[in-house]
Amino acid sequence: MKAFLFTLLAAVLCVERAASFLCYTCNDEPSNWNCVKPTKCADTDKYCLTIYASGGIGDKKGQRITKKCSPVCPQTNLNLGVAAISTSCCEHSLCNISGASSVKTSYTVMAMGILASLIYVLRTGL
Repeated sequence: MKAFLFTLLAAVLCVERAASFLCYTCNDEPSNWNCVKPTKCADTDKYCLTIYASGGIGDKKGQRITKKCSPVCPQTNLNLGVAAISTSCCEHSLCNISGASSVKTSYTVMAMGILASLIYVLRTGL
């Protein structure tokens, strides 16, 4: 009986769960706030794709964001002066939450800021 339970436990632990790949999606929205709808991607999709487009002059300037699931990751960074298009891709579920494709988190800068704040608080005795 123990051998059967051990075999059953080993089989359950070895079975890989089928997880759904999710991306935030929207189409031609003026703001990232409108792009927070999670969508289940097709089995062939491997990337969450964000396309950011801006264009215009002066008061007529605007921006548009499109987010979707994609089987490929097209690398596009085109700047024509009055118009620009850039794409960014990521490879895990719901990774395309941000509309800023070029903003990266620097853990070193964050850690230095926290450390400096902690030292300041300890020195001033707050």
